[in-house]
Amino acid sequence: MANTETNPKNSNLQTGGNILRLKLIFLIVDWDKARAVSDVIEEGSCPLVFLTKGQGTAQSDILDLLGLGATDKAVLLCVAEALETPTLIKTVRHAMGSKSAGAGIAFTVPLSGINAPLMKVFLEAETDAENEKTQIAKENPKMADNDTTVSGPIAIKNELILSILNNGFSDEFMVAARKAGARGGTVLSARGLSQQIVKKFLGISVQEEKEIIIILADKDKKLPIMQAVSNAFGISSKAGGVIFSLPVDQVMSLNEI
Repeated sequence: MANTETNPKNSNLQTGGNILRLKLIFLIVDWDKARAVSDVIEEGSCPLVFLTKGQGTAQSDILDLLGLGATDKAVLLCVAEALETPTLIKTVRHAMGSKSAGAGIAFTVPLSGINAPLMKVFLEAETDAENEKTQIAKENPKMADNDTTVSGPIAIKNELILSILNNGFSDEFMVAARKAGARGGTVLSARGLSQQIVKKFLGISVQEEKEIIIILADKDKKLPIMQAVSNAFGISSKAGGVIFSLPVDQVMSLNEI
């Protein structure tokens, strides 16, 4: 049987002299830009691309900054090798062709593991890239000397707060989140599947229709926001909220520079 288990060590597998680092890239843009962005990603180095429709909740005073106003949004997720991320974002910016503010936002979350068959795809692509660089170095040694790729820890300045609520609580939730320091968010519709387990161990009933709220926050705002929304919309409330956070290592505007 093929090995499909997630292995945390896989995200740092050695390929040649480099460490393979994978990232989950979130791109949030206006819905009418979804096709242009998805086409670029599919043609690039992302073998996994997911698209869903969301509703922006940002207040008007930051609409120009993040492009997350109360309009229909396309939320795209893709997995890419860390070194490929800047090129991918630059290509997306160019494809959108927007020099005005509010084009959208992209941010990345470092992955600690992925199932083995998918890792193999990335490893093969990395090996091909290494072979190509080796060939270029043989043909043009000076070009190889200019390779300044740096691999090291990145300071985490932002956090992604993910909240899963019963349907119908997102507006009240965002009021509480803003009071605690959130600048805006994006709401996705979803369906819960593990209801019986929650009911058995927590003694509460959970409705199937859900809302997933994505909030990108400054690191120092994470705890106040999570405490505020957990107090009002936690698992034992009518909202039945499940709230957690992930480190974000890069945040990028999608305005073309």
